[in-house]
Amino acid sequence: MDIRRISTNSWWNKKKNWILFVFFVFLLFVRFSKGSLYKDFYYVISKPFWPGQFQREILIQSFDHERLIKLRQLEKDNERLRRILSLQRSSETDVISATVISRKTGSWWRQVILNKGKKDGVEIGSYVIGPGGLLGRVNNTSLLTSSVRLLTSPESKVGVWIDRTQSHGLLVGSGSDYPKLIFYEKDVQIKKGDFVLSSPASTLLPPNIPIGVIKSIDNDSKSKKIANVFLLGKPQAIDWVQILKVEI
Repeated sequence: MDIRRISTNSWWNKKKNWILFVFFVFLLFVRFSKGSLYKDFYYVISKPFWPGQFQREILIQSFDHERLIKLRQLEKDNERLRRILSLQRSSETDVISATVISRKTGSWWRQVILNKGKKDGVEIGSYVIGPGGLLGRVNNTSLLTSSVRLLTSPESKVGVWIDRTQSHGLLVGSGSDYPKLIFYEKDVQIKKGDFVLSSPASTLLPPNIPIGVIKSIDNDSKSKKIANVFLLGKPQAIDWVQILKVEI
């Protein structure tokens, strides 16, 4: 009886050691692959449940804002309008259409995951637009998926401008729904309701992509002017996006 019990304990200890070893190797793989296997696995199991078109009112409102910006651009500068419209006329080699399969829009590190990855030509640094305008930038890719850092993320920084006054600034995510627009000149003439577009001075992003509207202005800073921006693109409501393959 004792011999049989010792043999059983020895067999179980060996099996337990092997289980712990395999689990440790798995953790190392996940650590060094930066979660690529997990994302691809999530891609496969979530594919039957990808959302269709929903929250139509939010999307229609975003489209209306986008069209209004383009009309105002037309009144001021036809050449700038052609640059905006050129995004919609881009060939398939310049734009990759993708579906949102996961989103973290309420957490501190805000991002969405798309169903297109390295095999589709998605590269880190590509910008992503959706209904309403600019959403964010690709910051990680796996074979089948890509992660997009949203404009609301604290790590997001985008060069923008106010077309009405041609004032350039930096849009910085704050972890809230309203990123900060920072102007390093205190006397910049901006007002609530001004449209915010991607800057023509940027070498990383096509100019004049709609981004948002100035919601409020903080005049407490003595050395710079800071505004809160209401974003036109709604990552919590959209199902599909376009990834811009920008040559740098």
